[in-house]
Amino acid sequence: MLQRRKTEVYAIGQHISMSAHKARRVIDQIRGRSYEETLMILELMPYRACYPIFKLVYSAAANASYNLGSNETNLIISKAEVNESTTVKKLKPRAKGRSYPIKRPTCHIAIVVKDISLSEYIKKDYLAW
Repeated sequence: MLQRRKTEVYAIGQHISMSAHKARRVIDQIRGRSYEETLMILELMPYRACYPIFKLVYSAAANASYNLGSNETNLIISKAEVNESTTVKKLKPRAKGRSYPIKRPTCHIAIVVKDISLSEYIKKDYLAW
């Protein structure tokens, strides 16, 4: 019986305090790139969304090295998605006893990292079988 080896590992960040639209602007740049190239891009981009995404990519790579025993040079970002989350609603006091609503959007970010060396290993197994 042939066993399928797991090649993908993920990291999820929930309730990150920023708009999903602003996070997607950064996520679209890193999708499909290698791990090392992604870290360089995120360090050099001037957006506020880069830091939480950088932490998630780093965490996904740490999960891959711990769970799969993979090397960071073989990792690519196979899937990256941003979903809208709840909106934090506050009231700001204004003049004459009125209040003004403040809406702070939040988002969920999921990063999936794939080890390309393991996927090649599985393809060779299928061919040999």
